[in-house]
Amino acid sequence: MLHLALRMAAHRITALLAVACAVLGGAALITTTGVLAESGLRSQLPPGRLAGADVVVAAEQEFHPSGDLPIALPERAAVPARLVDRLAALPGVTAAVGDIGFPAALLDGRGRPVPVAQDPATAGHGWSSTRLLAGARVEGRAPSGAKTVAVDAAAADAAGLAVGDRVRVVANGRPAAAYRVSALVDAPGADGGVWFADGTAAALAGRGAGGEGPRAGTVDLVGLRAADGAGERVADAVRAQVAGTGLRVTTGADRGEAVAPGVGSARSLLILLAGSLGGIVLLITGFVVAGALGVTIAGQRRDLALMRAVGATPRQIRRLAAAQSTVVAALALVPGVAVGYLLAGRFRELLADRDVLPSELPLTVSPLPALATLLLVAAAVQLSARCAAWRTSRMPATEAVAESRSEPRTPSRARTTAGLLLILGACTLSVVPLLSRTVLGASVTSMAGIVAAIGLAMSGPALVRSAGEAVVRRLRPGVAAPTWLALSNVRAYALRLSGVVSPLAMGVVFVLTYTLTQTTVLAATSDDTRAGTLAQYELTAPALGGLPDGTLSAVRDVPGVRAAAPAGTTTVVWEYDELGEPAAESASAMILAPDARGVVDLGVTDGGLDRLTGATVAVSAEAARTRDAGLGKRVRLVLGDGARVDARVVAVYDRGLGFGPVVLSRELAAGHTTTGLDQRALVRTDGTREAGRALAALAADRPGLAVASTAPDTTGADAPPEVWVNLAVVVVLLGYLLLSIANKLVAATAQRRAEIAALRLVGTTPRQVRAMMRREAAVIAAAALVSGLLLSAVPLALLGQGFLGHPWPAGPSWLLPAVAATVALTSYLTIELPTRHALRTPPADALRTG
Repeated sequence: MLHLALRMAAHRITALLAVACAVLGGAALITTTGVLAESGLRSQLPPGRLAGADVVVAAEQEFHPSGDLPIALPERAAVPARLVDRLAALPGVTAAVGDIGFPAALLDGRGRPVPVAQDPATAGHGWSSTRLLAGARVEGRAPSGAKTVAVDAAAADAAGLAVGDRVRVVANGRPAAAYRVSALVDAPGADGGVWFADGTAAALAGRGAGGEGPRAGTVDLVGLRAADGAGERVADAVRAQVAGTGLRVTTGADRGEAVAPGVGSARSLLILLAGSLGGIVLLITGFVVAGALGVTIAGQRRDLALMRAVGATPRQIRRLAAAQSTVVAALALVPGVAVGYLLAGRFRELLADRDVLPSELPLTVSPLPALATLLLVAAAVQLSARCAAWRTSRMPATEAVAESRSEPRTPSRARTTAGLLLILGACTLSVVPLLSRTVLGASVTSMAGIVAAIGLAMSGPALVRSAGEAVVRRLRPGVAAPTWLALSNVRAYALRLSGVVSPLAMGVVFVLTYTLTQTTVLAATSDDTRAGTLAQYELTAPALGGLPDGTLSAVRDVPGVRAAAPAGTTTVVWEYDELGEPAAESASAMILAPDARGVVDLGVTDGGLDRLTGATVAVSAEAARTRDAGLGKRVRLVLGDGARVDARVVAVYDRGLGFGPVVLSRELAAGHTTTGLDQRALVRTDGTREAGRALAALAADRPGLAVASTAPDTTGADAPPEVWVNLAVVVVLLGYLLLSIANKLVAATAQRRAEIAALRLVGTTPRQVRAMMRREAAVIAAAALVSGLLLSAVPLALLGQGFLGHPWPAGPSWLLPAVAATVALTSYLTIELPTRHALRTPPADALRTG
């Protein structure tokens, strides 16, 4: 059987190239998705400034919903400081350090911040934290007083500092103060920082045991150094000590997760990204592979029918078709998997460049994605090949031979009905954006388009045959011969034509629905944000880790300022009941004060933002409706540091797409963010230029402050990183679709050599043959565009109605013409070139070998 399969494959090498290309591209995409998923599950961050610790004890930074993947919590949760002494007393522990991090920045001679760490929000530490560094070289002495600091050697070099110099430091939002540099610290692999005396650091961070802040008497984590060979024994003893407290003990490669919880949450993003890509990738790959195999095996029907005539059983026919397809797939799988690993690396670089992933998070490379790809693609090839050969293998031998040069007279009713039902189901699915004005609701649009395209592929032969018969009946007697031949081919070979129209239509549907879904959601989000933002300016201090104390009062004193209010963003997990089952969803949440109503208008329909005091929240109307969280109800939230709170709803607003599903009061979030500082201040002025210049002067006079307009950027530079990621996905998948479609069209045209030769023998000139094929190409392009537009119209119209209030989506005006030109060019080239090649072969030779 294998020998015969290889002989058949060698005889039909052109047609099988389409299968090879489909498998290669599909394997690359599936492998890429698998690498991203595995990296999200298993990738480890480098230990960085904790590389010198053998054991690290930190709070749990993940929320574990029932029956679902863990959700990362990006805000640093605190650990009781008294634990440090308890763990220091354990046998084998040579050092126990309670590490704290808080905002800190150096100022140069001109008052400009000097970067000392990648994240200024946690750049400040106590001197004892240097004991957790690996291979640190220290020049000078440890800070010993309230006005001495040690500085990262690279930052000191950038600022021109040396031991003994004086430098101004902004620490945890306090006014800049002068410190003497007592030491320079060079620690390879660490993130840098500013180190204060331990007592000074605790006081600056509000962590002192006698303090009154929400995090008094706590540390961020506890790092332990163990005697040689005692690491595992110490780790076991520590786990016994902290059992039942919710603290997590990490060693080895897992220590990197404790360095920065916000960075570690990127692993969850990879899992979500792989999950969202997985469904589309598998659908498109399965569709393309099945289509390529359908064209290939359709060209071998005569060979298979003759084998039936000489005694081959139906099972042997199906095994033979599957065997030759598997041989070709095996040859394409290896380079496809290799390309998938390379593509995953490039994709990670794109995510890192757009700040979606931290640059230090590596990909996990193992054979598991390759094995999963092998199993999925092999199963798809086997199933598709057997299904494509099913009809020929089940027919009586004489009937199979008779039909091998034509198509079935009547398309399968079951196939047509199933396809129409899929199209109807896709239309039903398209209603979701009307019911749920959320990103999740919008994502259904592209899925509905793909399902409708699959329905078209199944019902296509019947639809094409009906359309062809209707057109042929209306042809005038004097129509040109090439036109008559082209339309007759449409009617007689509906299955073949549908096989090339369907993937082109899927390409049209995919590009339109996927791209316009992103642009429509972005436009609706921008509309919400633009309409709801009353402030013209925002003040931030990114280099300082947060706004310094006194910034708001100074802003309010600026002439022309009508209102100013603090604002921030955090992450919450909302626990609720869905259909009687517990559910949890992570979401970004704004932090606002009661006076925020002067700078933002969330479209409040019930309650008021002035009630945002204490343990209260405001929720979007969509969340209130779907989660039974109306005005006065209580909601269960898990804050960004893992703290569980029970908050009362005091306002319901309409602009949830632009401002998120939930807004926290400032008092509720206090003590549950990493820095505790305000991230920005929103400022509404009287609209005069003088007020804007006064704000700019204030920012220039205060170190680290930056003022910017809240007006949306029209160039797309401010688009969320997810938009660029989705654009990259569209480009890659579209490239795969176009390559596969082109190969399929070339294979289908190349298999018509005998038909072209027969036309030439009865007197058709090469010019007439080319004219006929060009008309067929025009029919294919027109059918693909019309069907693709019709299948996209309903989902996109309902998306526009639900998100923008009118039945059309938002998007670039050049998209549709570009899609039409691409489809027309692809149809023309992939039919014209094989036709010209076939015309070079003498008709007699083509009939003998075809």
